[in-house]
Amino acid sequence: MGRPRLSLVVPLLCLVQHLALGQFAGYNYGPDATIRIRRQISQPRREVVRENSDVRVRLEIRQLEQDSDVWTLYILGLSMMQYADMSLDTSWFGISGIHGMPHKSWGGVGPTPGNENTGYCTHFSILFPTWHRPYLVLYEQILQGLIQFIASLWPDGERQRFQEAALRFRIPYWDWAADPPSGQSVLPQSVAGSPFVDVDGPNGRQRIANPLFSFSFNPLSATGFTQPPWNQWPTTLRAPTNRGPNAQSDNALVASDLDRNRVSQMQRLYNLFSYYNDYIYLANEEWTPQLSNGSLESLESLHDTIHLLTGGQNARMGHMSYPPYAAFDPIFWLHHCMVDRIFALWQTLHPETWITPHRALQSTHTTSRGEIQDSQTALTPFYSSDNGTFWTSDGVRDHTRFGYTYPELLSESASRTEERQAAVRRAVNRLYGRQSPAVLFLSSTNLASQRARSGRLGGDATSLEMASLSRTTNERIFHGSNRYHEWTANIRVEKQACDGPFSILIFLGCPPDDPLDWMSSPSHIGTMGVWTAGKQDHGENGQMAMDGLYVSGTVPLTAALVQKIAAGELASLEPNEVEFYLKMKLEKRVLGPGGRVWDADKVKGLKIQIVSSLVKAPSREEELPVRASTIVHFDL
Repeated sequence: MGRPRLSLVVPLLCLVQHLALGQFAGYNYGPDATIRIRRQISQPRREVVRENSDVRVRLEIRQLEQDSDVWTLYILGLSMMQYADMSLDTSWFGISGIHGMPHKSWGGVGPTPGNENTGYCTHFSILFPTWHRPYLVLYEQILQGLIQFIASLWPDGERQRFQEAALRFRIPYWDWAADPPSGQSVLPQSVAGSPFVDVDGPNGRQRIANPLFSFSFNPLSATGFTQPPWNQWPTTLRAPTNRGPNAQSDNALVASDLDRNRVSQMQRLYNLFSYYNDYIYLANEEWTPQLSNGSLESLESLHDTIHLLTGGQNARMGHMSYPPYAAFDPIFWLHHCMVDRIFALWQTLHPETWITPHRALQSTHTTSRGEIQDSQTALTPFYSSDNGTFWTSDGVRDHTRFGYTYPELLSESASRTEERQAAVRRAVNRLYGRQSPAVLFLSSTNLASQRARSGRLGGDATSLEMASLSRTTNERIFHGSNRYHEWTANIRVEKQACDGPFSILIFLGCPPDDPLDWMSSPSHIGTMGVWTAGKQDHGENGQMAMDGLYVSGTVPLTAALVQKIAAGELASLEPNEVEFYLKMKLEKRVLGPGGRVWDADKVKGLKIQIVSSLVKAPSREEELPVRASTIVHFDL
């Protein structure tokens, strides 16, 4: 059987989406299976996140799609989960609601007094990476149960094949930083191409609503959403066309924004792997005066930016753009699986660093702001046993105990820590170093070595791409050595500066007058998103009321400067050349909720410093660049 096929491409969505969402529902398994299905998806029970010794690989979503049997089960499992009664804890609505809205207790885990109007998610916290790990596993294990059940519905001749496929299933991740396949967007077609999908299930081929495209609230009146536009939208939306009930997703715009920011996000991720060696800096985006100029990036800040790019910006912010509603969008789970993958790879490189006690910066359903959190803090509401105990960060530190791993950690030769670390560094250089002078140097070194050995041009696609820069450009970057200057815009700002999610955009050259054209402008080189809900969503004492607290992140500048060197507009990456150039060319803009343009000089706590570091490029693929101390040049 072939894998499910998308029926439309992104540009046609505006014509068919509303019709499709009303016309297509879940898969019809036939009358003989109806009673069994109702029993399977309607059992109220306490869910325990259990260990699993059968370790399988979580694949990138495009790779998973190549396994047609597993992909079919994945689509059917998602669909069944989404059409389960929303009142059930194990339904799509129930699991997604753990994160934020509708602020209901889950699994019998009640709130701390005063925190009733919050979700359980730990953002702006040292527990950000670890809390989301059992959350993903809970989602994965519920989905696995549905998929194994669905596999049992195939007739005798095919049942065993699909049951074996069900054992292979693990949730996929979406790599939003790596180069997509040639001619494709960062945003996968399977997620954004069509609101419906053709699937070959146990009861034949049927056209159903695409469960990766959106989730339908059925009924919307049962959600408990009281604020517009959330109580107007019957489905999850990305870059919605309006705030009314007939709004549609503009996935073409989302894809364009993601594609135009990919180089920046790739650089941010490469820098995170290369330069951030301490868990406290990796884990969350909090800025304090004690942070060094080289420690303003974090996994959480990078995660925030992807949320805003995926949900929509300007006046077109959908569910992924707001923390209380984000988890209802199917792409949330793909995104957070990517975040967990980054965390797992980073842990492999830095197994010795871990959580140190730190105060909670915001309240959750079970934690109050100011409480001390550490590696033994309960990751509620995720039970580790039937007796009501919860997982802790120490308990989830090793992801393989839950029966999954990632491709880069699967090498048969990587039996020792050093070998696993070398495999991860190779993958990081290959996937995320393509815009860095570090890999430019590494590629040119490898290319020269291959030429010396073979007498002809060699190397992989990365080497060929990097080698396309002229020898003159290489000399201007490295000056005959293996060192170069890396340039970054360090950003810090108050989390609630704009009373809702907002974006800080950096331009190398004048931006267009119309904010709608900012993201697509050739002068736009990067965005830092601040992902937060406004007080209107939670009230003055709610989860996201964090006045006076700061976040930080970065926008890398080096790749854009290298292109200017290649174009002959800049002589080198040396400070005496670049500082004056950036003072003349750099611009900043701030775009807040509702498409409001903020005066960047009046945004609370906003400070952008342009910094540089001397970096030693790696000499082998198993190495990452090494950065010296950071120098502040000027404030933008």
